Amino acid sequence: MTPPHSRTAPVQEEIDRAIQDLIASLPDPGQLSPEERRGVIARYTAVLEGNFIYWMTATYLAVASDEAHAIIEDNLREEVRDNHPGMLRKFAMAAQAVPTDSDALAVHRQLQDVRRFVARLSGGEIVLMMAFFEGFITRFMPYLAELAGRQGSAEREYTDVHGVVDVVHSQELFRALDAELRLRPEPLPPTPTLLEGAARLRALIESIIQPPSRTPLDLGPTPRWQEQESPSKE
Repeated sequence: MTPPHSRTAPVQEEIDRAIQDLIASLPDPGQLSPEERRGVIARYTAVLEGNFIYWMTATYLAVASDEAHAIIEDNLREEVRDNHPGMLRKFAMAAQAVPTDSDALAVHRQLQDVRRFVARLSGGEIVLMMAFFEGFITRFMPYLAELAGRQGSAEREYTDVHGVVDVVHSQELFRALDAELRLRPEPLPPTPTLLEGAARLRALIESIIQPPSRTPLDLGPTPRWQEQESPSKE
């Protein structure tokens, strides 16, 4: 039987590298115009506010193990009980960055791509996508707070909370992934297959942080799991 660490270690390493690449690619807040700063906050809000709980609920429906169900249920209860969408809306309003139709359209194609992936309800793959999302969010919070501060906002509840809780959430989701992989026959799917949802989500995150009027960001070499991703058959 494969030891737990060796089951998840390769994908965790790829996820960590992808998050580091995204954080390194963030535009300097001081070099962004007020409208560009507003746009990043607004696009992030347009994606997270109406989709995060929906995607985590789909993750709950997709998993098979009792351990994964318990971990994801705890995450969902916290999101709903503490009104995390309301926190995010308050944050965006304070930064004068409530999403507009243009903000929603800027992320529409990549958002629909992630939604189509989520609709497959592939247990381990969707857990991994959400672990990637939680890991990115916690690293992104200081940057998001700085953007809001430069917009004249002192509202920090959303960024303060998610800069802490999502560290734990990401770790717990990797435990859920291990529980799901234990139920699969060996050999496990290749790493690029497991990371398909994370690759699609990365493209969506890039559409959030990239100001539309600028030259596309140079994100460096494409991670192996994106290079090897098979075209989707939709």
